[in-house]
Amino acid sequence: MAATSSNFTLILAALFLLGTWASQATTHTREEASMLKRHEDWMIRYGRSYKDNAEKAKRFQIFKENVEFIESFNKASTLSYKLGINQFTDLTNEEFRATMLNEEKPPPLPKPSKPVSIQNESLAQLQNQYLDWREMGAVTDIKDQGPTCGSCWAFSVVATIEGINKIRTGQLISLSEQQLIDCDVKNYGCDGGNVDEAFRYIIGNSGGVAAESNYPYDGVQHSCDTKRIGNPPATITGYQQAYPDEIALQSAVTDQPVSVAITIDPQLFRQYAGGVFTGYNGGGDCGSEGSHAVTIIGYGTSDEGKDYWLVKNSWGTDWGENGYARMARGISGAGVCGINLAAYYPTA
Repeated sequence: MAATSSNFTLILAALFLLGTWASQATTHTREEASMLKRHEDWMIRYGRSYKDNAEKAKRFQIFKENVEFIESFNKASTLSYKLGINQFTDLTNEEFRATMLNEEKPPPLPKPSKPVSIQNESLAQLQNQYLDWREMGAVTDIKDQGPTCGSCWAFSVVATIEGINKIRTGQLISLSEQQLIDCDVKNYGCDGGNVDEAFRYIIGNSGGVAAESNYPYDGVQHSCDTKRIGNPPATITGYQQAYPDEIALQSAVTDQPVSVAITIDPQLFRQYAGGVFTGYNGGGDCGSEGSHAVTIIGYGTSDEGKDYWLVKNSWGTDWGENGYARMARGISGAGVCGINLAAYYPTA
């Protein structure tokens, strides 16, 4: 009887284990099927197709890993921003960095002298603690540089000229990033560029940028088509680098949209979906594996009491907050992602 009882116990244990394994296998199969469905839906939404089944399997695995990272981050993080699925979710960090970020960082420029007008100014003296240049009609709609052209530098510079042109003339005209990609020979088109050099090119090109309608964007570098430039509807005579601290930067943004360079690791920033972006640990550290140019178009304070810069990006409306980001303000020194260090704006 004892042997029989022991055998019965073993049988029950084996059946229990088999049941557990079957349940786990079923759960795993359901999770995999759900993820496959999400990938298929994502492909439809973003018009993505792959050359063969092997490539699709590879992209699915990357998509799955990114989704799992996003969901794990959002569940565990106590930071003031969230991540989300977007058009970049089937790319590795390395692929995104190689295409969308500038690996080559420009040499450090001489520290500019602080303008007399703000030498004794403090953040407390900047009376307006909320500003959004969209509300003054000085910001064009969000644009998209596309997934294969590292032209953020051109979009950032053009946005500042669109802004100052509206402020000066009352006309908001969408201007041509493609002109800079094709014609600015000191920069590298879709392989990256330097905001400083872009302003120099525009000033040397009779001071102007063509309308986007005359010189439309296609995200590929071509030979410069001077006939499309014609008589540019927006011109500048110079540009200024803001003294690298937050006081000078906020003072400049109070007057007009400002181009800034940020230094980031793509893992978090490319998947940003909303909130006040504070970097890895809330202290402004964003990594240093690539540089990206964006445009500050305002500033404010969130409902949770976090000060932020309002930033226009060039990754379409599915990224961030309908194409915009709120990035932490009030971080001393370099600021969030080094945002205080390389800020430029055109002068009339």
